[in-house]
Amino acid sequence: MTGRIIEGDADVAEGAAWLAARHAAFARAQDLTGPLPLRRHADGFRALLDAIVGQQVSTASANAIWARLQAAGLTDEAAVAAADDAALRAAGLSRQKVRYAQALATARLDYAALRAAPDAEVVAALVALPGIGRWTAEIYAMFALGRADVFAPGDLALQEAARDLFDLAARPTEKALRAMAEDWSPWRAVAARQLWAYYRVMKRREGIRG
Repeated sequence: MTGRIIEGDADVAEGAAWLAARHAAFARAQDLTGPLPLRRHADGFRALLDAIVGQQVSTASANAIWARLQAAGLTDEAAVAAADDAALRAAGLSRQKVRYAQALATARLDYAALRAAPDAEVVAALVALPGIGRWTAEIYAMFALGRADVFAPGDLALQEAARDLFDLAARPTEKALRAMAEDWSPWRAVAARQLWAYYRVMKRREGIRG
């Protein structure tokens, strides 16, 4: 069972209302941020490559690299599989990310099967690949597959937003934020959207792409 799938803005609004009704902090955040973005895009190779590009770089840097990959025609599976290291490096990928992109392109993942797999199986299948950590897998599950109850507690923007919104003494660890997010089920992915939106207001910059 895949659980609830976020298909459109109405689903996000439903989740946001549920969170606000149960947690005063989320209600306060919504007053500041207004309606939350859908943050859905097509699944498949490009979505996962995009997540790899976004690892450990600023949103501005990731957007610039992605634009260069698009301009070079290096955003589909066959093209990346056929490209040499120099071409991918010229588009802005680090040596490590070149290896990750090539491994993904040659893995021949069954993306259609992932759509029907339970959340835990999606994450497990993705983290088995080089360069795909839990954060990347969870971002893919949220944005590309629309999973409503997936969260990414390893995300620094989510941690910082939670610290401020919930008046915590320090930024929560990934483990602590994962435990904290259990109370936001079955709408943890909407909670993530709310925290990213709050981060944007708090820091005046985006904490996540998409």
